[in-house]
Amino acid sequence: VQLQASGGGLVQAGGSLRLLCAASGNAISSYGMGWFRQTPGKEREFVAAINWSGGDTYYADSVKGRFTISRDRNAVYLQMNSLKPEDTAVYLCAVSFRGWNDQKSRSSATDYGYWGMGTQVTVSS
Repeated sequence: VQLQASGGGLVQAGGSLRLLCAASGNAISSYGMGWFRQTPGKEREFVAAINWSGGDTYYADSVKGRFTISRDRNAVYLQMNSLKPEDTAVYLCAVSFRGWNDQKSRSSATDYGYWGMGTQVTVSS
């Protein structure tokens, strides 16, 4: 499985961006997917996850109400609204290796794999 994140950029606080995680073929259609973010010197931080069908989602408290994760067969999206300077990070997508019912694993980076190249999001104040 190859994943590629795109759509990042420089935006002012309060602005919006839409990230895309594109997968090769139909490789991700049966898997839960997640978005994480990382800043230099810090651990990878969970942002949002979605189950295989797109019917259920899960968010970090820090982005709840501002970010929306969605998907189709070959891609996962992250709509980011009301962006804040603290949202600045490299955003990465990955495939979940755990069942969706394991709620704790939804936000654990160690339960994800096939990490794609990230996309930089910079929010200016």
